Amino acid sequence: MFCPNAWFNRLNMNPKVECLIYWRDPKKSVPVFGGVLLVLLALTYVSLISVVAYASLLALTGTVAFRIYKNIIQAVQKTGDGHPFKEYLDMDVSLSPQKAQEVSQIAVAHVNAAISELRRLFLVEDLVDSFKFGVFLWVLTYLGSWFNGMTLVIIAWVTLFTLPKVYEANQVQIDTNLEIVRIKIAEITTKVKAAIPIGKKGEKVE
Repeated sequence: MFCPNAWFNRLNMNPKVECLIYWRDPKKSVPVFGGVLLVLLALTYVSLISVVAYASLLALTGTVAFRIYKNIIQAVQKTGDGHPFKEYLDMDVSLSPQKAQEVSQIAVAHVNAAISELRRLFLVEDLVDSFKFGVFLWVLTYLGSWFNGMTLVIIAWVTLFTLPKVYEANQVQIDTNLEIVRIKIAEITTKVKAAIPIGKKGEKVE
């Protein structure tokens, strides 16, 4: 059965990422979703440099204020709790060579797959697939006229934190409707390919 899990598989997802976008722990999902969304909204009005500078300044102000507050509390109560951020300062945040190599290999695999697919579509290996790709590009021209790039990024970010959860809660109904759509599209594609011999793969034109 056709379903979004074919391309959005939780088994291939980092458990921490899954926890965030599926709202397993709202206390973690809310700050990540809200924080990034605020940054993206800010980028629609001011430059990237300004957003990064203001966000960093805000974070620094918060950590400095918290450090001073903890120092005062320790001085008044005469405790030896030490640095309030010691746990995070001792945390290893370096990227190991093995992890870097793994990430680069995955990135290269995706890039190669994308290049191969684009070559197949632009060079019309399959006429129907190239036609569908053309329709997709045509739709993008309208999206580009309606929304700018940052707006699309914001929409994608909101979708990332809503669509998976909605699908999880209504999987049976969504899968049923998507299967009906898939069957209809397959029937239309089969008829088109039968009517256009050039759209069939593997045929040699003599």
